Amino acid sequence: MKTDADPRTVPLTDPRTGRVRGSSTAGRASQVAEAVAAARRALAGWRALTPRERSRRLDRLAGLIEEHAAAYIAAERAGTGKPAHEAAGEVENAADLFRFYAWAARTRSAPAAGGFVAGHESWVRWEPLGVVGVVVPWNYPLMMATWRCAPALAAGNTVVTKPAETTPDSLLLLAEHAREALGEAVAQTLPGDRETGRLLVASAGVDAIAFTGSAAAGADVTARAGTKRISLELGGNSPVLVLPDAPEDTWTELARATTYNAGQSCAVPARVITLRENHESALSRLTAAMRERAAGRDFGPLNNADQAARYDRIVGASAAKATAEGELALGADEQGGFWRPARVLAELPDDDPAVLDEVFGPLLTVQAADGVEEALALANGVPQALAASVWTRDLETGLALAGRLDAGEAWLNCHLVQTAELPHGGRGTSGHGTDLSTLALHEYQRPKTVTARIRQPGAVRPD
Repeated sequence: MKTDADPRTVPLTDPRTGRVRGSSTAGRASQVAEAVAAARRALAGWRALTPRERSRRLDRLAGLIEEHAAAYIAAERAGTGKPAHEAAGEVENAADLFRFYAWAARTRSAPAAGGFVAGHESWVRWEPLGVVGVVVPWNYPLMMATWRCAPALAAGNTVVTKPAETTPDSLLLLAEHAREALGEAVAQTLPGDRETGRLLVASAGVDAIAFTGSAAAGADVTARAGTKRISLELGGNSPVLVLPDAPEDTWTELARATTYNAGQSCAVPARVITLRENHESALSRLTAAMRERAAGRDFGPLNNADQAARYDRIVGASAAKATAEGELALGADEQGGFWRPARVLAELPDDDPAVLDEVFGPLLTVQAADGVEEALALANGVPQALAASVWTRDLETGLALAGRLDAGEAWLNCHLVQTAELPHGGRGTSGHGTDLSTLALHEYQRPKTVTARIRQPGAVRPD
């Protein structure tokens, strides 16, 4: 007889068609405990490696991802429905991140060492946290896991990653290659549902949690994790300030960024804020650009039925008086998929659900402000504070506004431009912690001060 402790079979759906494509398992308490225990056993050997040796193994993992890129692309597309070019770029980025942190594993930064107390010498050691539980969402299965796992592994931790219920494919493949490149149980994948994730977060064998997901789920993680170290990257609702002198390509660039991954990115452009003087022109040109993106079929569907229903609820509850959407030419086998067109909502109140909530779809709201100060107030007027952008030809003005936006990352005349070398992280309900860059290593390390007495009290120091 099957019990609550047994793994649950999870049907997997193709987002492009809405049809079942296979199944996975959702681990329960015994599977979580087994994975965490294996990671604990692997920890001593992994953390004892020299930075050089960890670096070589992480570089080998990057090479395996590149060597098997076609398989990773297929695995990413299976659960997300992404176009091939999007999946290919994300697989390439994942390999690059492992290679970046392979190098970063050999860097060191610490407070100064030296004789801060008479007769003593002190220094600081950066030590791994231990076993890190990583919980990632379905919008970027491989890339979000890499953002978390690569620095954690480089810092000397072992990891157990719980992918989203709908997208285990690419992370199961990563676990195979991690076993080959890094060693047994150093980086594991534990497929599962929400209950699996909750069990992992609450596990006494896990020393830290790295979570990427919604604000509501982040609050639940915080409540369950107890005193464990937690790194949270939660939802966004990015404002976009478009001034009258915005560059000519503003509209096409915003439409491209908004529809990338069907708008299912925490840092995607969400709320366009214009000034009254350029509002009508901006709305017209932005609508045309979004319709062109929809016609080009250059982006995929929403990920699952729940997300599609949530998107529809937010749009349906909006009081927008002006709406525009593109047309999607779907194939016969795509009629049951979770496709949504590129859409623009305008003439809506500042407290509209489409303004206050993270929509997570190919949608832009457009608001008008009476001046720059009001535009900034609208931009900073929501709880989320992850990313933002400013569009103007006036570099001095643009940089000043970027500095005043409440966001962990701000762009000027671009959006969603990221690289391994630059940090990314949120504020407010968008979480805390740092992804990317060498700063992310400190999310998975703790400092230990070591002080040694080098002279006995009263000893005479030789000249």
